[in-house]
Amino acid sequence: MAFKHTSVLLEETIENLNIKQEGIYVDGTLGGGGHSYEICKRLSGKGRLIGIDQDEAAIMAGSERLEPFSDRVTIVRSNYCRMRQVLEELGISGVDGIVLDLGVSSYQLDTAERGFSYREDAPLDMRMDRRQTLTAKDIVNQYPELELFHLIRDFGEDRFAKNIAKHIVAARQKKPIETTLELAEIVKEAIPMKFRAAGGHPAKRTFQAIRIELNHELEVLSDSLEDMIDLLNDDGRICVITFHSLEDRIVKNIFRKSENPCECPPGFPVCVCGKKSKGKVMTRKPIVPSGEEMESNSRSKSAKLRVFMKVCQQQ
Repeated sequence: MAFKHTSVLLEETIENLNIKQEGIYVDGTLGGGGHSYEICKRLSGKGRLIGIDQDEAAIMAGSERLEPFSDRVTIVRSNYCRMRQVLEELGISGVDGIVLDLGVSSYQLDTAERGFSYREDAPLDMRMDRRQTLTAKDIVNQYPELELFHLIRDFGEDRFAKNIAKHIVAARQKKPIETTLELAEIVKEAIPMKFRAAGGHPAKRTFQAIRIELNHELEVLSDSLEDMIDLLNDDGRICVITFHSLEDRIVKNIFRKSENPCECPPGFPVCVCGKKSKGKVMTRKPIVPSGEEMESNSRSKSAKLRVFMKVCQQQ
């Protein structure tokens, strides 16, 4: 099937990037190329866009979408956590803007055999990068009950995590859990009947938790966001779109710390820790989709955009 993905908060992201015609920009989650296409439209022949994605289907779709701008586009199959290395190999030391659109693309959700969806029957996969050997099936069938409980509680924020983990372990003792619908049914049975209808599909949070664990999503974000801020040129901006509270919290905290890293006690008259601000948080509150966007694209409902601008300190 064709790689289809509706870019969330597209206009708001492009506006906040404050694109310079001759600037260098990085789309760290290329996907179908929606954000990249709009960036490229605003670049002159001297501008440049580097698109990064770990998903082979996204690389193919993005390359096709950005074909009209091939003179200013470089596409690399990698994870955005290796952005510094990718840029160094291209001879780039600083960039004017970075976009991260986190979460799963519509294409990944709608391509049943990728195993991301709890609504379609498919092998339990959920790998963002299919070169990886570990799959969702391995986590579901091999993780100890306590580990399953912790990841469903922490990454899925599901109050029935303990019971879900117990049901998964009981089911896999009879036979391995092989498919998405098998897992979805097990999770459903673990949730009391009166709570099943609340908050969407009963398996939604468990699937989210397994996907985050498998693809190290929170780890990758928290380990690489500060480094990406360091890659920005003066007045450069980074725009990050998140889709659940754990990601949003990481972005909010790292942006806040980058703006005000001072560790001196509040009563100190002057800073002695020597930690300098990297810039300014442009979004005190996250930007959320309009009612119109939420109505036309239900997957945008939980999206939040946060923006940080690099400001070089005067010596």
